[in-house]
Amino acid sequence: MWFVLFLFYSQKSSGQLGFCSGNSGDPIFTEDFGTGIANNSLPAGTTTYFYSTGYPGDGFYTVSNGTFGNAFDWHQTQDHTLGDVDGKCLIVNAAASPGEFYRTTVTGLCETTTYEFSAWVLNLVIANSFCSTVPGGTIPINVSFEIWDSTDTNLLASGDTGNIVELSSPNWQEYGLVFQTLMGQNTVILKMINNGLGGCGNDLAIDDIEFKSCGDTVIVSDLANNDTESLCSSQAPFNTTLTATPDFSVYSSHFYQWQSSTDGGVTWNDLAGENNQTLNISVTNTTYFRSKIAEVAINLTNAQCVSFSNEYQVEVSILPTMPTLECWETAVINNTTCSWDVSGTQPIQPNIECWETATFNNTSCMWEVTGTQPLQPTLECWETATFNNITCSWDVSGNQPVQPTLNCWETTVFNNTSCLWEVLGTQPAQPNTDCWETASFNDTSCMWEVSGTQPMQPTLECWETALFNTNTCVWEISGTQPGTIIEEDIVFCATEDKLLTAQSNITNPTYLWNTGETSQSIDLNSAGNYTVEIIGSVCSFETRVFNVTFLETPIIDSIISDGKNITINTVNTGDFLYSLNGNIFQTNNTFFNIDGGLYSVFVKQRDCPEIAEAEYLHFFIPKFFTPNNDGVNDTFNLKGIEFYSSSEVSIFNRYGKLMKFSKNGTFSWDGTLSGRGLPSDDYWYVIIIEGQKFTGHFTLKR
Repeated sequence: MWFVLFLFYSQKSSGQLGFCSGNSGDPIFTEDFGTGIANNSLPAGTTTYFYSTGYPGDGFYTVSNGTFGNAFDWHQTQDHTLGDVDGKCLIVNAAASPGEFYRTTVTGLCETTTYEFSAWVLNLVIANSFCSTVPGGTIPINVSFEIWDSTDTNLLASGDTGNIVELSSPNWQEYGLVFQTLMGQNTVILKMINNGLGGCGNDLAIDDIEFKSCGDTVIVSDLANNDTESLCSSQAPFNTTLTATPDFSVYSSHFYQWQSSTDGGVTWNDLAGENNQTLNISVTNTTYFRSKIAEVAINLTNAQCVSFSNEYQVEVSILPTMPTLECWETAVINNTTCSWDVSGTQPIQPNIECWETATFNNTSCMWEVTGTQPLQPTLECWETATFNNITCSWDVSGNQPVQPTLNCWETTVFNNTSCLWEVLGTQPAQPNTDCWETASFNDTSCMWEVSGTQPMQPTLECWETALFNTNTCVWEISGTQPGTIIEEDIVFCATEDKLLTAQSNITNPTYLWNTGETSQSIDLNSAGNYTVEIIGSVCSFETRVFNVTFLETPIIDSIISDGKNITINTVNTGDFLYSLNGNIFQTNNTFFNIDGGLYSVFVKQRDCPEIAEAEYLHFFIPKFFTPNNDGVNDTFNLKGIEFYSSSEVSIFNRYGKLMKFSKNGTFSWDGTLSGRGLPSDDYWYVIIIEGQKFTGHFTLKR
């Protein structure tokens, strides 16, 4: 059992069929297939298809409130009938061959009367679903509608929908037929025929089958050619003449019965004796009017044989009771809104002081104001009064001026006339003082107190004199120290004793170092500037300044081979000299054009004996050699390779042929193979030293 509910939209389309071009009557036959959650079958004789309680296969149908979208790529949607709950529709899975799948008999029709048949149709298949992947694609639905007389021998009308293809969303479409009954005929047979083949597709749903009478388009209008009128009950009664104007699209003659409705077009009542094409009306309350039309007079009394005009509406709004008015208001009827427009504004209450009261007099329609402002209080000379409209009292502010702070020699009296304090008295005169003295007035004893001491004469050197300056109040020292300043640069090597000795020709000298030491010699822990003052008897002086430098022993950081060159790098810096095997020392840390081999590397400070030493194996691979017997580069020589614990050397020509091979020893190649000199060309090497592999090429030049 399926419970599915999807929103959908409907679109009216006539397809290859047609609808009534005029006005229709109320439905005289409706088939919406009912409501409920259980599937059901059609009455016997209604269809040639087989009933299925669930999803219908080819040649089967069911009446259901679901379209089985989960079962077979069908749209999940409800029936077409608006507003019903669990509404059902006829669901058809086309048989393998075209043929009739639905018929029903419609009775109670009027003879020689035009009718409109209509039904809503839905293609159940979803676009681009399973069927679109099979050969031939999805089969569209195509339905023919046929109206036959009661004998099932005379075809009154027919038409087909044409191909209705699948869409991505459900789309109910309405199709219709217009036909006319024959003389003496009041029953017809409706047939629905499947024009397509069965297979993948051609699955449809049918709902809301209706038969209505079909008549002319009849327009009811008033003398002003309007079909509506709106007025207020104050304008009633509304009088006019209505005219029903047919377009003769269906009927050749017209018989009228005017009707009115006072409940908004829900219930219609015939107006007795009103059978003319025109109707005079006088309306005081909301009333709708329409004309019932038949082609034959006797058909006016048969609801299945008539059509209706449009509705002429007279909307009468009831004017409410006039409201109770204030003395300043007036009321006027507004026929547009059907209400009373009240205008007027109460006179604005006057601005009043806080001590005043305003009362509105409805007799005079005016405001009456009463009240008196409170009296201002008596004030002191330093006070001001401001009326506070919030508290409705006088706010007195101000303070008597604060008595000034007095010195010990002063007295004060408040003057109420000037509103000021008057101060009298004079401070005692300050005494004369020396430059080093300070006079402070004592407010407790009310006397001047003098303090201060003349600055002490400073300690003098033997060559100095001091004189007190009363203007600057300081001792002024004059005199120049005899003696000399001697500056000397001292350099210590790393292993030297760092003992610094001051030499002097002064008799009986005493020593004072900037380190605080008083001996002639001091031990140094660090380089830097050291100063010593040498003092002798009878005011003899000498100052020696030593600029001390500690030279570091070189520390070898790295030794690098760059082709035939060897470069030595140190961790520290200095005035270093460099040597290979200790023969010759040079200032440059790079040795050029050095043959491969095992070397002893030496580095030392220029003026120091300490030497840093390291063993270095210089090995490089030449980029070319020239075996022309000129004594220069005549062989491809890998000097130094013999110092490695294991080695292999293979030489190849450009075609991969082995020219020479050597293992664990010296290597030198003169550019020959089997005693024959090889031509100028590039040759490739594979060198494996202690497991490390080197590959590349070099050039033989002749």
